[in-house]
Amino acid sequence: MNIFVCIKQVPATNKVQVDEKTGVLKRGGVASKMNPYDLYALETALRLKEAHGGRVTVGTMGPPQAQAIIREAYMMGADEGYVFSDRRLGGADVLATSYTLSQAIRSVGDFDLILCGRQTTDGDTAQVGPAIAEHMGIPHAAWVSRLTVRGDGVDAEQQLQDVIETVHIPFPCLITVEQDIYMPRLPSLKTARQIRDKEIHIQGLDSFLDTDESHYGLSGSPTQVERIFPPETDREHEVWTGPDSADRLREQLRKWKFI
Repeated sequence: MNIFVCIKQVPATNKVQVDEKTGVLKRGGVASKMNPYDLYALETALRLKEAHGGRVTVGTMGPPQAQAIIREAYMMGADEGYVFSDRRLGGADVLATSYTLSQAIRSVGDFDLILCGRQTTDGDTAQVGPAIAEHMGIPHAAWVSRLTVRGDGVDAEQQLQDVIETVHIPFPCLITVEQDIYMPRLPSLKTARQIRDKEIHIQGLDSFLDTDESHYGLSGSPTQVERIFPPETDREHEVWTGPDSADRLREQLRKWKFI
């Protein structure tokens, strides 16, 4: 079984500034990590490989420093890794990002199964995975909490809002997994030594079948940020001391009509 896992490097903090002109995150100088939801997708791929054989390839769209999460994936057991890095890909919205990844995956090879985490912690749209499948013209299922290989496809158990639905999807297909599907394994120190010099492939837009720059990055993003600004905060407060503090609090709550 040939499996591709989409992973992403995200900020390790929620205190990230946004460029007011472009509306994109300022990632420079901010500590990063692998998107937590992608760890569940990677663990799913590794368990399928252990059960059925095959290879696990991981790929991420991002700057060169995103190689760090490819190394982490290698330490967990991934066989091959790609960073799709090109300034012309920067500033992409959901549509342009998913199209870029669909082209990137095609440039790497043919895969039976593409796995994604449910969403990313910096975008939170949960739309990129299904959109990749739509661009590639393959079936897909989201919110999957159990995945079983059967015959020429997989049985996927989806956690929908009011029901649990199980569907059979033929290969090739794309699945986005929930965080309760498997507990991700810890990176292995022994494996870290073995993969110290393992190659990470770096590819740009010129490696894609479609090299039209207008389809990527800000140019290929129909969603444009009109205005962005930090939220206003009101942190006025009073400090009360003394034996009558409880009485003052009660009177204040009455003024606010909380009691």
